[in-house]
Amino acid sequence: MAEELKIIAEADKKQQYESLIPQLKELLKGEDDLIANLANTAAALKQTFDFFWVGFYLVKDQELVLGPFQGSIACTRIGYGKGVCGSSWKQQEIIIVDNVDEYPGHIACSSLSKSEIVVPVLKNGIVVAVLDIDSDELAQFDETDAHFLEQIVTLLKF
Repeated sequence: MAEELKIIAEADKKQQYESLIPQLKELLKGEDDLIANLANTAAALKQTFDFFWVGFYLVKDQELVLGPFQGSIACTRIGYGKGVCGSSWKQQEIIIVDNVDEYPGHIACSSLSKSEIVVPVLKNGIVVAVLDIDSDELAQFDETDAHFLEQIVTLLKF
């Protein structure tokens, strides 16, 4: 596949995800390098939805360590159970935050972030990474995002 996404600008969010997933499958097919695949996945999500920040944190030595991302500079390390990312890791579940200022213990890597979704990436039932997406708008994320982002992270081969 050519490294070019076909984005349907006039489509709703569900249609955009449904268009993106087969393109991502094709883009990732045959590429064994994890970092390249994480980078392209973050770029594809950022390009398709124009999210404020999209990236991965990888579990290393009992911390989440910043991996490939698209957006402004970010927190480099996040502890287990800390902030939205660390909580998603600990709980092994997707967390949607409509207003990050109201989330207890939120780690503000950027004051421009207003809402967030974090999706754990599991391998053999163990969290190996999280996909973190921030928006500069309140209440940007919902169950549609959770449903499709969960599908997207399963495309990644850890």
